[in-house]
Amino acid sequence: MKVHILTIGDEILIGQIINTNAAWMGEYMTTRGAQITGITTVADQKKSILAGLEYALSLADVVLISGGLGPTKDDITKKTLADYFGAEMYFHQETYDSILSLFARFGKPSTEAHKEQAFMPKGAEILKNKKGTAPGMWFEKDEKIIVSMPGVPYEMKYLMEYEVGTKLFERFSISPTIYRTIMTAGEGESRIADKISNITDKFPSHFKLAFLPNLGTVRLRLGVEGKDAIKSKEELKIAVSEITEAIPELVYAYDEMKLEQKLMELMIDAKISLSTAESCTGGYLSHRLTSFSGSSAFFKGGIIAYSNDIKHKELKVSEKTLKNHGAVSEETVKEMAKGVLAAFGSDLSISISGIAGPTGGTKEKPVGTIWLAICNENLTETYKLQLGKDRLKNIEYTGNYALNALRRFVLMNYSK
Repeated sequence: MKVHILTIGDEILIGQIINTNAAWMGEYMTTRGAQITGITTVADQKKSILAGLEYALSLADVVLISGGLGPTKDDITKKTLADYFGAEMYFHQETYDSILSLFARFGKPSTEAHKEQAFMPKGAEILKNKKGTAPGMWFEKDEKIIVSMPGVPYEMKYLMEYEVGTKLFERFSISPTIYRTIMTAGEGESRIADKISNITDKFPSHFKLAFLPNLGTVRLRLGVEGKDAIKSKEELKIAVSEITEAIPELVYAYDEMKLEQKLMELMIDAKISLSTAESCTGGYLSHRLTSFSGSSAFFKGGIIAYSNDIKHKELKVSEKTLKNHGAVSEETVKEMAKGVLAAFGSDLSISISGIAGPTGGTKEKPVGTIWLAICNENLTETYKLQLGKDRLKNIEYTGNYALNALRRFVLMNYSK
C-alpha cells in the first residue's frame, strides 16, 4: 500500500506550528507496513489543495489529508473535495446530533457555523469523530482512496486508530515492518556507523536501518520487513543484540526510553540519591531529572547558583577559587559539586558552570566552554565541553551529556 500524506494549512507553511500530524501519520502507517511516498503541505486555497491532491494521487494508492475541516471560513477542505468529486452537499443529521451532544456535555451552545459543519458531500462515507465536531470523510475514485480528517492532532489520531487504519488494513494485503529502536549516547552518528559497519554491511535487503541524531544522542531505528512475523522478530532480535554487543558503552536503552528515565531506574536500583548545582543550565538538568513520576525516590534537590555570590554563600566555593580561576573552571565545579553534596546529604552530586552564549566569552574561555563535575564522598570526576555559540543548543547538549555522564558514573561505581 502506497500512501501520500497531504496536510493543509497556512500555519504550517509559515512555521507557526510544527507539522506533527504528518510525522505521526507517517510513523503509524510505516510501522504497519505501508510505504510513504511523500508528505505535501499546501495553503488554505482551493487551487493549492487540488494541485496537492492530484500530485498525491499520482504517487499513491491512498491519500491521507488533515486540516481545513473546522467551522471557520478559512476551512475550505470539505467544499473543495465536494467540487473535486462533483458532489452536492447535504445535511447530515447524525453529524449535527453529535455536535449538539458534544456541546451539551460542556454546557455550551453550538453556533450557526457548527451547523454548517453538518453539511457533507454526497458519496463520501462519513467517519464519526468522537473527539470533536468535524467528522472524517472517506472517498474512493478510480480504485484509489482519499481520506480527509481534522487537523486537530487528537481528533486525527482518533480517526486514524479507530476508523481509517482498520478499514485500510482490511482492504490492503501488506507485509508489516517490525521495528526496534536502540538508544545511544556519547558518540555521533558517523562514529557509530563506523563502529557497527561490519554488522550493517551484511544486512539483507529487507532490513532497514536509520540513524536519528540529536544533541549528544543517536537513535538507531532498525526494521525488518516480512510476511512471517515470527521470523522477522527473531531476525530483529539477533541484529539488535549484535549491534548492542559492538557498542555496549553507548547503548543505554531501547524503544524511546529517555536518558533521564534510565538514570532514574539505575539510581533507584542502586538505592542512591542525587543533588545538583547548576549555573549556565539554569535548572534545565533538574527539570529533566524530575520529568518522570517517581523521581523523588532518588533526586533530593538542586541549587541554581547563577551568580558568584550564590556559588560562594550557598555552595561554599571559596572566593580565592573564584578570583584565581573564575566561575567557569575545573576548580570551581569541583567545589560546587562538593558543596551541594554536603548541603543535601546526597550520595552523589553533579555541578555545571559555563558560558552558554551567545556572548560572554573570552580568548581563554570562548563561548561554549562548559565544565561539569560529578562526585561522591570518595571520588570526583570532571569533564570539559567545547561547544558552539547557540545558547539553547548548548544547554540541551550539556543536559544530555550530564545525564549520560551520571549514567556511566553510576554503572562504574554502583553496579551490582
